[in-house]
Amino acid sequence: MTVLLPPLNPALFHLDTDHLWLMHCSDAPVPRSVVHAERSYLHKELWPWEMAWVEDNQGIPEALRAECAKVLGGEASDITLTPTTSSGLVTVAQSFPWRSGDEIVAPLGEFPSNVWPWKALDSRNVLFREVPLWEGHKAGASGWDSTPPCASDTPEDRLIDALSPRTRMLVVSWVRFQDGLKLDLAKLGSACRRRSIHFVIDGIQGAGTAVPELYGASAFATGGHKGLLGPVGQGFLWTDPDFRRLLSPSGTWLSVEDGNQFHRASTDHDRPWLEDGRRMEPGSPNIVACAGFLESLRTLHFPGIPAIAAHIRLLQERLLSALARQPAWESETARLRGLLERDRLGSILSLHHGELSPQGLQDLLQRGFRRGVYGSVREGYLRVAFHGWHSEHDVDRAIDWLTR
Repeated sequence: MTVLLPPLNPALFHLDTDHLWLMHCSDAPVPRSVVHAERSYLHKELWPWEMAWVEDNQGIPEALRAECAKVLGGEASDITLTPTTSSGLVTVAQSFPWRSGDEIVAPLGEFPSNVWPWKALDSRNVLFREVPLWEGHKAGASGWDSTPPCASDTPEDRLIDALSPRTRMLVVSWVRFQDGLKLDLAKLGSACRRRSIHFVIDGIQGAGTAVPELYGASAFATGGHKGLLGPVGQGFLWTDPDFRRLLSPSGTWLSVEDGNQFHRASTDHDRPWLEDGRRMEPGSPNIVACAGFLESLRTLHFPGIPAIAAHIRLLQERLLSALARQPAWESETARLRGLLERDRLGSILSLHHGELSPQGLQDLLQRGFRRGVYGSVREGYLRVAFHGWHSEHDVDRAIDWLTR
């Protein structure tokens, strides 16, 4: 029998047999090398004479931008280092040249990080408008009563049809946090480009477990602590160069020419704004977090994100095949397999509550916790998220939890 070897060696992590973590969609474990890198830099903080300005303060962020670019198949010059997904989206929202009466379109039921930066523009008379993605799609207080997405749904068409002459920006989550639906970025990007509408992506639930298609995209923001296996508080923003030229610079000392070059008088303020991604950076980076995130991305890039994505799909197929033989899960696994076959799912398998009550769903979650299997519940869905270190044995433990 062929054994499916994980592309990420589990020994890279501080995992144990008592805990099966299926929640990188909430917070991922970091590799051991991340802790080592952060400790090494913190030791230098004890003895500042051990610091190397070029190697550490400049070299670590520069190397990190290059590794971030590999996540997207892009260029390091288009990367802005940011603390979080939210901070990246806020940077875009606050620096874009809005006009009174402009409109932003988004899918219904976005995670708050892709809602509040846009709603904060209300004082500038910029409208934020949400669009249901399928028949029976609900959110908020009515979210429990929402029907789940199916393979026959065409959410991109609904978003495209909702675009109007007032629409300046379409903002979406690449992979939705609750139902796990993965949107077709190429289709949305092409539609936006034809209409001269800017396309902004919250990518945190897909980054690290798949490679996005950025044709027609203006910006892609992500934090590092989910699929990218990084520490909390470090992420990045990618911006298309033409779009970035429209944005007001961040106005920090490092967003200008030679900002960190002390051979030039610091009080020489006659210098231009940078044109690359550093133009939008918020100031001195958190080098400790950058050092850790750099190790996270190097760990991911050793096998490569495409290999991780392929592995996750095999694990998902194994889980769904087993659940399909259980009457209680038969219809739900048929729905998810239809989505999987059409490449409509990210790394999150979101099992809809069906006939379960909110308490019944929580009871199922707690049953897993008692067995050392950690999934998560969001808005009527039980989420099971595999990554590159999970094995067939891990899938079998999840099957045992869900069927006994």
